[in-house]
This record gives sequence, C-alpha cells and structure tokens, in this order.
Amino acid sequence: MSTPLLEVRHLRVEFPTRRGTLLALDDINFDIAPGEILGVVGESGAGKSLTGAAIIGLLDPPGRIASGEILLEGQRIDNLPYEQMRKIRGRQIGAIFQDPLTSLNPLYTVGQQLIETITTHLDLSQAQARARAIDLLEQTGIPAAAERIDQYPHQFSGGMRQRVVIALALAASPKLIVADEPTTALDVSIQAQIISLLKRICKEQGAAVMLVTHDMGVIAETCDRVAVLYAGRVAEIGPVHDVIHKPAHPYTAGLMGSIPAMDEDRERLLQIDGAMPRLNAIPKGCAFNPRCTQVFDRCRSERPELVPVGAGRAACWLHAATQAEAAR
Repeated sequence: MSTPLLEVRHLRVEFPTRRGTLLALDDINFDIAPGEILGVVGESGAGKSLTGAAIIGLLDPPGRIASGEILLEGQRIDNLPYEQMRKIRGRQIGAIFQDPLTSLNPLYTVGQQLIETITTHLDLSQAQARARAIDLLEQTGIPAAAERIDQYPHQFSGGMRQRVVIALALAASPKLIVADEPTTALDVSIQAQIISLLKRICKEQGAAVMLVTHDMGVIAETCDRVAVLYAGRVAEIGPVHDVIHKPAHPYTAGLMGSIPAMDEDRERLLQIDGAMPRLNAIPKGCAFNPRCTQVFDRCRSERPELVPVGAGRAACWLHAATQAEAAR
C-alpha cells in the first residue's frame, strides 16, 4: 500500500452533558491511501457519520475531539482554526451528504453554487468557472448540462440532485472525499450509477474516498477495504473480500448473516439479538459482549484491542487467545 493520504490516530470524540461526559468515539484508528475507497459500516449509532464529521471539521456542538490526531498528507488538521479548516474542507476535502437538499441552497441556481465554490478555491475567472461547472455536471452524468446549469435544485430529481452534490464535492479536485450515505435515498439503478461514478473518480483522479454506509451491498460493490464500527470503536478492519466472506469478529459475522444471499436457500436470516448500547450505558469489557453468541468471561471484564487476523485486524479476545496459543 502507498503512503496514506488520510491517517486517523487514536481519535476520541466526547459530548459533555449536565450528567457527565458521553464518549461517542473511542480510540478510532485507520488510514486511507490515494485512490482507495474505505467503507465504514455499522448499525445506526455506531459512530460512522460522527467519524466523517470529525474528519471534515463539522462536529455539532457540544461535540469535541478530546484526543487523537487526524492527518491529511502528513499535516495535522484536527487542531486548525476554523477559517483555515474551512479552506482545507473545500480545497482538499470534499463532502457528500445523505440528503442533497441540505447541501444545496434552494434560493440559488445549481450553476451559481458551483461557480461560487470553484472561484473560492481555484484561481479562475467567472467564465472559466462556469465552463468547469458545466464539465463537472457532464462528468457526473447530468444530461444537457449547459442548459440545466441555470436551473434551481427543486427542478432536479433526487438522483440528479445527488449528482449535483457530487459535482460540488469535486469542484476543487479534492484529494479526499467523505461520502456519508450518498446512495441511501436513491433507487437501485441510480445507486449503481453513483457507485460507478465514485469508483471512476478514484481511478482517474487518484482521490481517496471514505464511504460511510449501512448497506453491505454498496460496500461489496465499491470498496477496497472496510472498517466495521460498533459502539464508537473499530470492531474489525480489512480487505472487503475477507471481511464479507471470512469475518473475524462475531459482530461482523452477524451483519453478514443478516444479508439475503441469491445463491443460498435459507428460510430465515440470522439476526443479532439486542440493540446497540446507548452512550451512557456501554458495558464493561467488549461493548458487544451482551449480544455475542461466543462470549466468555474475559469479554465481560477486559476491552480487546485490534490484533492482526489474516490480512486484516479484529478487536476480539477469540483471536487474542489464538495468538497466545500460537506463540507458545
């Protein structure tokens, strides 16, 4: 793997409240190489979107980064002043959000919003910026881009609005794209087109993509590696084929077992009993232990760290025990 473009080291995000401090992200570690798509998956409340928000510097107050580092091309960005981070966010980091209507201003045409973004971050004239905006709309698959550039967001369908948001994210040719559930609200055929577009961007521009989703089908089709989050921690991270077909963590195995397979004849899908713990009630030891079918005493008292398992890593005492036996 080449030198990482993005490095997240021991990231810890807290939410101070009147009843104490809630720990939302606890010791998150991963990196993304140029041209790589890293999928971040997990149930609602696992910390997927929060991780993306921390990276792009858009944590909602009172949320704060309590410790750890986020590095972009070796430069630390988590401790930058707001204005400096704002420049990086447009120029070097692009963001694609789940609902395009929250990313687009209904009072301005699509062209006005694209041109403003381009001229803010690139040294181009209005005419050059307009030409680039039309080119971006064409790249993202919007037909008759030269005419549609002067239309308002409400004149576009949901899929087309999402393409406009992607064009906005690409406006300044960023090195990193944080895509938070970019296909959730779209029908299957549009999802496939958006996935194809993200993959092409990585290949042609060498951009790194952090793809936040709960859809394992999107992960399997799009990503090179996948990180599985549970209760604010990385439960497993590794090559997408290994994580899907040979999951090393019981939680990942449960996620995979709950997905229907076309080549299997099963009357019932597997399910993971229970629910994700609340931030003020995360159990001692491994956070997954109350729902795990392979739990033993150590899981209830000690928190496991990520250990190497095959080509990936998993935070599970099952593998720590196996490694200890192998070392004897």
